[in-house]
Amino acid sequence: MIPRVALGTDRLLTDRLDLIRGRRVGLITNHSGVDHRLRATADRLHESADCRLVALFGPEHGIRGDAADGDLVSGSRDARTGLPVHSLYGRTQRPEEEMLAGIEVMVYDLQDVGARFYTYLYTMSLSMEACAGQGIPFVVLDRPNPIGGRTVAGCVLEPGFASFVGLYPIPIQYGMTVGELAGLFNELFGLGVELHVVELEGWTRSMHWEETGLPWVPPSPNMPTVDTAVIYPGTCLIEGTNLSEGRGTAKPFEQLGAPWVDADLLADRLNNLDLPGVRFRPVSFRPTTSKHAGKVCHGVQLHVLDRGPFQAVRTGLEVLAALRALWPAEFAWRVPAEGIYNFDRLAGTDRLRLALDEGKPVNEILAGWTPSLDAFAERRRSFLRYA
Repeated sequence: MIPRVALGTDRLLTDRLDLIRGRRVGLITNHSGVDHRLRATADRLHESADCRLVALFGPEHGIRGDAADGDLVSGSRDARTGLPVHSLYGRTQRPEEEMLAGIEVMVYDLQDVGARFYTYLYTMSLSMEACAGQGIPFVVLDRPNPIGGRTVAGCVLEPGFASFVGLYPIPIQYGMTVGELAGLFNELFGLGVELHVVELEGWTRSMHWEETGLPWVPPSPNMPTVDTAVIYPGTCLIEGTNLSEGRGTAKPFEQLGAPWVDADLLADRLNNLDLPGVRFRPVSFRPTTSKHAGKVCHGVQLHVLDRGPFQAVRTGLEVLAALRALWPAEFAWRVPAEGIYNFDRLAGTDRLRLALDEGKPVNEILAGWTPSLDAFAERRRSFLRYA
């Protein structure tokens, strides 16, 4: 069956060969960089007579997606193509001058998940900046935002909390494709690269992933399904606490808990809020890795029954507020060695953590973000490519 949406990678070798014809090509990609028939963009470019693929660049999780979250990745040689693989999640997070030697155009093909925390976005932007310094054009093969192109939600990142899980002042949910976001990054944040975006065909901003007709390839080990991506903008914030966010289980980010949580009490508290599009089921689980590995945790699984009205960020905040209120002695924020709260890096501010500690109602917190979200929505308008 031919999918309803044509990917940037599908269109590159048919409609936009002019961007790479006769050139030495570098490719930033991983296992998620495939066409609608699940053929790897790396393999297709390597086999093409129209260009010469000379180097691969891999993000977090590595070129074939076999590295765990946060694990540093070394350079290597790709077993299938025989090409050198430069890691952009090891000793460096941006291509170095010697890595770019001989490359005449850089192509980017990675599936993102629509949330500011995802490091692939900054692999892209830092690579754009590096290519700009060497006069190398940058081509983004666009892909659908799997959680839609309309919702703009979550606080806009404050510059003092910039990190590799959020470099720029954008909200948690930005409602843009990666190609649209590349244009915004390039112009608003002065990256200065010669940018080309191979656009999608057939995609609209209101589409759910299943409507595209495209297969879902998990872009990282803990993003197994589209359902995970839908919930992720809210429950990723649990990473900044001492609760398990479900890593090391079959339902990462869809379930959360800790040994000291009363699952029924938490589920009842959250269901009584009657949050749109979601219900909470009491669960117990035993993570095999990450926080509370090998211990039985109790908590809830989030079941999104209607994606239309579901609000991931609001839901995540209500979960945090309930945990903070019900178990004030046990609940804790994680503090990394450098002294900045991990939660603050994810939130893009310390004001959210402080507001939750003060017991501020979630609706009041959300209302305080409205002016900056409205301003971002206006700024992004000129970078939108799809209706």
